[in-house]
Amino acid sequence: MREPVTAYVALGANLGDAQQAVRAAMDRLDALAQTRVTARSSLYRTAPVGASGPDFINAVVRLQTALTAPDLLDGLLAAELDAGRERPFPNAPRTLDLDLLLYGDARIDSPRLTVPHPRMRERAFVLVPLAEIAPTAVPPNALAALTSQVIARIP
Repeated sequence: MREPVTAYVALGANLGDAQQAVRAAMDRLDALAQTRVTARSSLYRTAPVGASGPDFINAVVRLQTALTAPDLLDGLLAAELDAGRERPFPNAPRTLDLDLLLYGDARIDSPRLTVPHPRMRERAFVLVPLAEIAPTAVPPNALAALTSQVIARIP
């Protein structure tokens, strides 16, 4: 078995019971082979970015996984599909969205996967929950640049 790697995954949903979908996805990730969720951020409510539709519920989890990055991506895509994810057009409302943000110190740039996630520093709905569970992974100036994006922690 491979040595475990620390990875971070962003979760989001804005269709159906979005809070339940995000919580269920956290449990689903914890059940992936050779993978364990080691931290869960709070849930956050945000307006859609570059799209319309209901507000999103967002969160980030930290994983310890012995899966390769492509195998982890396959697990994320399977979880989205099981949650009823459809992709009718870019940025469409969704039942579940899972994005691999970081995979150890890896830099991956393939047609299928880019890590670190190429737009993570542009999105408060990613950086705020990521900073909650991994403060050193988010430079303070990155958060300061996103203060115009409204994000609310769900109590």
